Amino acid sequence: MAKRSKRKSTADSAISPIAMKKVDPLLPLHAWYQRDWVWGSILIFAVILAYGPVWHAGFIWDDDYHLTTNPCIIGPLGLKEIWTTSAARIGPLTFTTFWVEDALWGLHPLPYHLVNVLLHGASAILLWRVLLGLRVPGAWLGAALWALHPVEVESVAWITEMKNTQSCLFYLLTVLFFVKALKARDSNNRGTWGWNDALTLLCAALAMTSKSSTVILPIVLCLCAWWMEGRWNWRNLVRVGPIILMSVAASALSIWTQKLEGGMGSSLARSWPERLATAGDAVWFYLGKLLWPHPLIMVYPRWQIDVSQPLSYLPLLAVIIVLFIFWLKRESWSRPWFFAFTYFLAALLPVLGLVEHSFLRYSFVGDHFQYLASMGPLALAGAGLTRLADFMVKEKSQLQASFCAGLLLVLGMLSWQRARAYASQETLWVDTVAKNPNCWVGYYNLGVVLIQKGQVDAAMARFQQALEINPNDAPSHNNLGNTLAQTGHTDEAMVQFLKALDINPNYAEAHENLGNAFAQMGHTDEAIIHYQRALDINPNFAEAHYDLGNLLVQKGRLDEAIGEYRKALEANAANASIHTNLGIALVQNGQVNEAIAQFQQAVRLNPQDSDAQANLAKAQAILKR
Repeated sequence: MAKRSKRKSTADSAISPIAMKKVDPLLPLHAWYQRDWVWGSILIFAVILAYGPVWHAGFIWDDDYHLTTNPCIIGPLGLKEIWTTSAARIGPLTFTTFWVEDALWGLHPLPYHLVNVLLHGASAILLWRVLLGLRVPGAWLGAALWALHPVEVESVAWITEMKNTQSCLFYLLTVLFFVKALKARDSNNRGTWGWNDALTLLCAALAMTSKSSTVILPIVLCLCAWWMEGRWNWRNLVRVGPIILMSVAASALSIWTQKLEGGMGSSLARSWPERLATAGDAVWFYLGKLLWPHPLIMVYPRWQIDVSQPLSYLPLLAVIIVLFIFWLKRESWSRPWFFAFTYFLAALLPVLGLVEHSFLRYSFVGDHFQYLASMGPLALAGAGLTRLADFMVKEKSQLQASFCAGLLLVLGMLSWQRARAYASQETLWVDTVAKNPNCWVGYYNLGVVLIQKGQVDAAMARFQQALEINPNDAPSHNNLGNTLAQTGHTDEAMVQFLKALDINPNYAEAHENLGNAFAQMGHTDEAIIHYQRALDINPNFAEAHYDLGNLLVQKGRLDEAIGEYRKALEANAANASIHTNLGIALVQNGQVNEAIAQFQQAVRLNPQDSDAQANLAKAQAILKR
């Protein structure tokens, strides 16, 4: 019993609340400014200022895939499919939030960015409260360093990464309630369960259904218990037992959906020695970006690992040695270092590449992957700066405040500057290829932007650049084929579509485009085969239903064509052209009243559609006769 008391006193001496309160910087002389709501407001306000550029930003990269064209959000599917099929894409609760947001304000990007920034600010406040609960010195400063560090911009300025900001909110709530439950057991009865325990389980479930990377929660909670109690207690495993079960289930779901999405294809297959060596490199890469956040890139160069060279394993060996040293000295100077470094490694565990995931096709690392992990080193930095400031300029609170405010100002300005790159698809990918000239996905996305701007020749050049770097990218072949088709080179376009299908036989868009090429050449039977193949792969593919309907009209198969147009509208009811062509087919089939309703809807959707207006007038004349 005496031995246990001694260990606990060692922990308390390092993290005592009294010591924390004494050395926490930015505590002005006036008591009014020491109120929590003041510092919380400052934190939120600083985040809003630092992310000012995103108020004018739009949708980027895969925001269309996850939100703007996602059939579960805006199409014929909905909440049932989000929660019961692979359509959830690992984060059903995040997709549910998107579904609610779309119902509230449609597809205007500003509210989505606002929600993301506010979630980040709220998480910063929660991190502050968690660090206070863990009795970490400089808790507010540590939270502020995390909130304003430019490495977090990718998670906050990218709407799709609301997976990070939303899951982080519930993740920190889980830790906060767990710490409160630990304190309640210490002061009362260790065996009782209360509201804090129930809220811990609830928030853990909400975190894991927002993003699967929060499956590391059981490790984090056990680490927090070790920190609070000053020693390891096997009863902690019992406390987090239900969360361990949640974590196992969420991990299995994540691996399953990655397989369904092709995130573990043969092109990504790597040996275990390659994965281990890459993981060691990634750990030091992420730490380096926290220490010196320049340059920050959306897609970093994908380095090569030669596992036949012993030096390739040196970074991983360094990680193990550092962790071992911190563990040996955990009862003295290295206790906070061990806590922060172990937390950092645990939080990175799902994204180090030990388990394959889809982003690895572009790069082994990404800023958004260390959104949770960066809390550990930055909280340690906040505590260290607090101790250093107290030692160097003791009893000079204004000088301490000025130093810390200056540091936060620099970080905030760097975040503001970085956020500007996320203003649009074009600004993001121009920034990316300027810093990473071998980023094939950057050239591909610039090509997509140029197509949307009508600059077909320039887009063609970008797709060719992408294919020079990565000849096995099916979307680049597909879009290069589109540009060739638009410039009248149908034969060359078909070659590109066929190459895309050789790489990925289940590429629905390539089948649809190949069908268009056959239709343009008058080979309607071949075109129909490819449209039907596209629909076998993706039954909710509106464009394929629409194109198939057009060909069926040409062949006089009106009933089948009408059925295809109706299916197209189920997937995309906002397309005026589908309503117009359905109306034409209905007129030819003698269903004039229904045709008029379709023409009227087309005119409502697009008042400038002269074809819909003309067909509406003709149908009304037919009805009068």
